[in-house]
Amino acid sequence: EVQLVESGGGLVQPGGSLRLSCTTSGFIFDDYAITWFRQAPGKEREWISSMFSSESKTDYGDSVKGRFTISSDDAKNTVFLQMNSLTPGDTTMYYCAAARYWRIGDLPRHTLEFDAWGQGTQVTISS
Repeated sequence: EVQLVESGGGLVQPGGSLRLSCTTSGFIFDDYAITWFRQAPGKEREWISSMFSSESKTDYGDSVKGRFTISSDDAKNTVFLQMNSLTPGDTTMYYCAAARYWRIGDLPRHTLEFDAWGQGTQVTISS
């Protein structure tokens, strides 16, 4: 059974940091790109960052570039999202997702490309 479980969300003050984790199971980690999205109520799901750890390949959305860093612990089939310089605009639910990546072209970033999703973790930035 394919599973993705997010953790690490919470409440932090503006300017603070959080590290989200996406622990995966049920598929061959080395063959999949793992991606972070976020979605506020009533808005479309926004792509944040993707990683294909087998080739150390990463990509970031413009809204988080320079503030967020994606990384992985391949031995634990886990992908992390280090989020720094957080603002209230970063407040929302964060989801990770997995998509088979064939080592050609850009990393997946469109929701229809993804086979499996986690349940999400809430991030709240507030003073």
